[in-house]
Amino acid sequence: MARDSVVLSGGLGYQVPAGRRDGRISLEDDALNSLPPPTSTAADLVANFTAKNLTAEDMVVLSGAHTIGVSHCSSFVDRLYNFPNTTDGIDPSLSKAYAFLLKSICPPNSNQTFPTTTTFMDILTPTSFDNRYYVGLTNNLGLFQSDAALLTNAALKATVNSFVRSEATFRLKFARAMIKMGQIDVLSGTQGEIRRNCRVINPLNATDSSSSSSSSSSWFAQVAAS
Repeated sequence: MARDSVVLSGGLGYQVPAGRRDGRISLEDDALNSLPPPTSTAADLVANFTAKNLTAEDMVVLSGAHTIGVSHCSSFVDRLYNFPNTTDGIDPSLSKAYAFLLKSICPPNSNQTFPTTTTFMDILTPTSFDNRYYVGLTNNLGLFQSDAALLTNAALKATVNSFVRSEATFRLKFARAMIKMGQIDVLSGTQGEIRRNCRVINPLNATDSSSSSSSSSSWFAQVAAS
């Protein structure tokens, strides 16, 4: 699904490694707790991805997934009204014009009054998988603090700039990083199961063997989207 979404949005296609065993339990909290929050600093982001055996460059590359998709106001509204040590409450790393636009979408009480309101994560080309997310970052148009954080570290900023200069480089490295991310927490041995039907877990009394009629080719993809 992740790969197909990228391709349908104009990104580069890639072969998804098959043969991963599927887990029997999927919990939303497990996924949310393993993803860095939108308020993360550069150090937080690097540490989070390092813990998953992903490099700092992988982190910057995979952040490019924010080139498509939407976010709820709750993930960034504090940058608009309550940012510390500011006179106007606006995060100084956020374009003032962009901040005023976001304020028109997300009022101060939007978390309670408009909890389902969303806005695009990439204001430049919100439905196209391209390098404009990085172009936006260099113009203070990153929606999250974690986006702006990519410019606070010299090495991370250099990677951002390389993707601004070359969309082809971003597309290629994104595909490679997605394949690498698919190798996180692989189940083996008696862990998980080989699905008889890829859409549902096997019955508890089902025999789990490599000769089952259908083996799922889906794999774990933690892309930082809110």
